[in-house]
Amino acid sequence: MDQITVSMTKYMEDHPNLKYIFFGGKGGVGKTVLAGTAALWSAKQGKKTLLASTNPVHSLSNLYGQDVFGKAVTVCDESLCYAFEIDTKDTIDRSKQEIREKINWFLKFADLSTKADDFIESATMNPAFEESAMFENMTDIMFKDEYDFYVFDTAPTANARRLLGMSKVYSLWVEKMLKSREEAKSLKELLSFSKKNEEDPLLTYLLGFKDRMAKAQSLLTDDRLTAFFFATLPESLPIAVITRFINWFYEFGIPVGGVIVNGIIQKEQVGENAAEFVRHRVAMQEDHMKEIWDIFGDKVRATIPLFETEIKGAEMLKRMLKYLFV
Repeated sequence: MDQITVSMTKYMEDHPNLKYIFFGGKGGVGKTVLAGTAALWSAKQGKKTLLASTNPVHSLSNLYGQDVFGKAVTVCDESLCYAFEIDTKDTIDRSKQEIREKINWFLKFADLSTKADDFIESATMNPAFEESAMFENMTDIMFKDEYDFYVFDTAPTANARRLLGMSKVYSLWVEKMLKSREEAKSLKELLSFSKKNEEDPLLTYLLGFKDRMAKAQSLLTDDRLTAFFFATLPESLPIAVITRFINWFYEFGIPVGGVIVNGIIQKEQVGENAAEFVRHRVAMQEDHMKEIWDIFGDKVRATIPLFETEIKGAEMLKRMLKYLFV
């Protein structure tokens, strides 16, 4: 197989209720450009669309040439197309405050006089803390339901894997916390004269958080609403990255929409007198394209040529439309 059987446009037509799409892949394969093109396409279909970046290293402002950090801003002269770089620092500060409140609840419940601040630094130094905060912000955006269509520009695939897998991990964690909390509550009632109906804000929080995670997992695993698209270049390393991670997304139940191949040198534009370097690159890409068709087959949704310049601004994104949405 060396041709597309279900294009990006056909995939969208076959999934009319699709609402959340994610773009991921190895760093440097063009995820942000593809996400920006998809958001522009959606807006042109008459849908109020939000493109949000869940990558701590944001690049949307650079793509559009306008500031979209910390706020949703209309882009590409399209009244229905909005872009938004999530303010990671604000998210982390808010999460730290919430953790402080939860620890205070716990210390009060356990009758401990230790200050919550003694625990805050260790709790927030975990390398996954930033991703946890970003996941909370991503789900906030989804739950507010202020747009008809959402496009997420994710971090490189390994980070996206952890990010989107957090709903399942969180759910397992909350189940264990609830069990421990119930056991601790029963023990406290046996060992004290406190009222059995005493308010337990931490337990209330955990129950609410459990419902929140169940809702997030339901949205992220619903193939009618959600699809994750992998971007790659016709090169060995990015192909290997998505080959490894695509199966993980299947295992977590996150629907895979397909694969988009970016940065293909157009062979017909390379003459016999082209530099040896260019001819070698074309030959290399041809070999890797055979590999892509062998591995992904009918999952390939679009093949994008290598442009003569970098993709920045509304006009270049409009040029991209006819290649991503054939």
